[in-house]
Amino acid sequence: MEYREVRQNLFTVDKKYYLAHCISADAKMGAGIAVEFAKKYPKIKSLQQQRLVIGSCVHIDRVLNLVTKGVYYGKPTYESLRMSLDSCKRVCIDSNIKYLAMPKIGCGLDRLSWGEVRLIIGEVFQGMEIEILVCSL
Repeated sequence: MEYREVRQNLFTVDKKYYLAHCISADAKMGAGIAVEFAKKYPKIKSLQQQRLVIGSCVHIDRVLNLVTKGVYYGKPTYESLRMSLDSCKRVCIDSNIKYLAMPKIGCGLDRLSWGEVRLIIGEVFQGMEIEILVCSL
Protein backbone atom coordinates (compact mmCIF):
# COMPACT_ATOMS: atom_id res chain seq x y z
CA MET A 1 0.00 0.00 0.00
CA GLU A 2 1.16 3.48 -0.85
CA TYR A 3 -0.46 6.13 1.35
CA ARG A 4 -0.37 9.91 1.03
CA GLU A 5 -2.18 12.84 2.61
CA VAL A 6 -2.45 15.95 0.45
CA ARG A 7 -4.05 19.39 0.50
CA GLN A 8 -6.31 19.09 -2.50
CA ASN A 9 -9.97 19.15 -3.39
CA LEU A 10 -11.03 15.50 -3.53
CA PHE A 11 -13.08 16.11 -6.65
CA THR A 12 -10.06 17.35 -8.61
CA VAL A 13 -7.95 14.18 -8.30
CA ASP A 14 -6.89 12.31 -11.42
CA LYS A 15 -9.68 10.24 -12.99
CA LYS A 16 -7.73 7.03 -12.28
CA TYR A 17 -8.82 7.35 -8.64
CA TYR A 18 -12.03 5.88 -7.32
CA LEU A 19 -13.53 8.01 -4.55
CA ALA A 20 -14.59 6.72 -1.14
CA HIS A 21 -16.79 8.39 1.46
CA CYS A 22 -19.02 7.49 4.39
CA ILE A 23 -22.80 7.34 4.25
CA SER A 24 -25.61 6.17 6.52
CA ALA A 25 -27.80 3.14 5.80
CA ASP A 26 -30.71 5.50 5.07
CA ALA A 27 -28.51 7.10 2.34
CA LYS A 28 -29.85 10.61 3.00
CA MET A 29 -26.58 12.35 2.02
CA GLY A 30 -27.89 15.73 3.11
CA ALA A 31 -24.86 17.15 4.94
CA GLY A 32 -21.10 17.37 4.76
CA ILE A 33 -19.14 16.13 1.76
CA ALA A 34 -21.88 13.58 0.97
CA VAL A 35 -23.93 16.47 -0.47
CA GLU A 36 -21.18 17.10 -3.03
CA PHE A 37 -20.96 13.40 -3.85
CA ALA A 38 -24.71 13.28 -4.49
CA LYS A 39 -24.49 16.33 -6.79
CA LYS A 40 -21.49 15.10 -8.77
CA TYR A 41 -22.62 11.45 -8.94
CA PRO A 42 -26.45 11.50 -9.04
CA LYS A 43 -26.64 7.71 -9.52
CA ILE A 44 -25.64 7.23 -5.87
CA LYS A 45 -29.03 8.61 -4.83
CA SER A 46 -30.39 5.22 -5.98
CA LEU A 47 -28.94 3.88 -2.72
CA GLN A 48 -32.01 5.31 -0.97
CA GLN A 49 -34.09 2.56 -2.58
CA GLN A 50 -31.77 -0.20 -1.35
CA ARG A 51 -31.59 -1.94 1.99
CA LEU A 52 -28.07 -0.98 3.04
CA VAL A 53 -26.17 -2.81 5.75
CA ILE A 54 -23.89 -1.09 8.25
CA GLY A 55 -20.33 -2.24 7.58
CA SER A 56 -20.79 -2.66 3.84
CA CYS A 57 -19.34 -0.83 0.85
CA VAL A 58 -21.47 -0.18 -2.23
CA HIS A 59 -19.71 0.61 -5.52
CA ILE A 60 -21.57 2.94 -7.93
CA ASP A 61 -19.73 4.69 -10.79
CA ARG A 62 -16.36 5.87 -9.43
CA VAL A 63 -17.71 6.02 -5.87
CA LEU A 64 -17.24 3.55 -3.03
CA ASN A 65 -19.94 4.30 -0.48
CA LEU A 66 -18.93 3.13 3.01
CA VAL A 67 -22.03 2.46 5.11
CA THR A 68 -20.81 3.34 8.61
CA LYS A 69 -24.00 4.17 10.55
CA GLY A 70 -27.70 3.47 10.53
CA VAL A 71 -29.25 6.91 10.14
CA TYR A 72 -27.92 10.25 8.91
CA TYR A 73 -28.05 11.84 12.36
CA GLY A 74 -26.26 8.92 14.03
CA LYS A 75 -22.55 8.46 14.57
CA PRO A 76 -20.31 5.64 13.36
CA THR A 77 -18.07 3.58 15.60
CA TYR A 78 -14.49 2.61 14.87
CA GLU A 79 -15.76 -0.95 14.44
CA SER A 80 -18.42 0.01 11.86
CA LEU A 81 -15.81 2.07 10.00
CA ARG A 82 -13.36 -0.86 10.04
CA MET A 83 -16.07 -3.22 8.74
CA SER A 84 -16.87 -0.77 5.92
CA LEU A 85 -13.18 -0.47 5.05
CA ASP A 86 -12.85 -4.28 5.04
CA SER A 87 -15.77 -4.40 2.61
CA CYS A 88 -14.16 -1.60 0.57
CA LYS A 89 -10.95 -3.63 0.37
CA ARG A 90 -12.90 -6.62 -0.99
CA VAL A 91 -14.58 -4.38 -3.59
CA CYS A 92 -11.17 -3.01 -4.62
CA ILE A 93 -9.76 -6.52 -5.00
CA ASP A 94 -12.81 -7.84 -6.89
CA SER A 95 -12.94 -4.78 -9.20
CA ASN A 96 -9.14 -4.49 -9.60
CA ILE A 97 -9.16 -0.95 -8.16
CA LYS A 98 -5.58 0.24 -7.59
CA TYR A 99 -6.19 3.94 -6.85
CA LEU A 100 -8.44 5.18 -4.06
CA ALA A 101 -8.97 8.78 -2.91
CA MET A 102 -11.00 9.86 0.10
CA PRO A 103 -11.53 12.71 2.53
CA LYS A 104 -10.61 12.22 6.19
CA ILE A 105 -13.44 9.71 6.47
CA GLY A 106 -15.45 9.56 9.66
CA CYS A 107 -13.83 12.71 11.02
CA GLY A 108 -15.96 15.62 9.87
CA LEU A 109 -19.55 15.53 11.05
CA ASP A 110 -19.02 11.96 12.30
CA ARG A 111 -16.48 13.08 14.93
CA LEU A 112 -14.06 10.13 14.89
CA SER A 113 -10.37 10.83 15.57
CA TRP A 114 -8.28 11.09 12.41
CA GLY A 115 -5.28 9.57 14.18
CA GLU A 116 -7.28 6.43 14.96
CA VAL A 117 -8.94 6.31 11.53
CA ARG A 118 -5.55 6.63 9.80
CA LEU A 119 -4.29 3.61 11.76
CA ILE A 120 -7.36 1.57 10.78
CA ILE A 121 -6.88 2.43 7.09
CA GLY A 122 -3.25 1.32 7.34
CA GLU A 123 -4.18 -1.95 9.03
CA VAL A 124 -6.98 -2.81 6.59
CA PHE A 125 -5.04 -2.10 3.39
CA GLN A 126 -1.60 -3.26 4.62
CA GLY A 127 0.20 -5.39 2.04
CA MET A 128 -2.30 -4.60 -0.70
CA GLU A 129 -1.27 -3.22 -4.07
CA ILE A 130 -3.18 0.06 -3.87
CA GLU A 131 -2.45 3.78 -3.70
CA ILE A 132 -4.57 5.65 -1.16
CA LEU A 133 -4.78 9.42 -1.35
CA VAL A 134 -6.39 11.32 1.52
CA CYS A 135 -7.48 14.80 0.48
CA SER A 136 -8.26 17.73 2.72
CA LEU A 137 -8.41 21.48 2.18
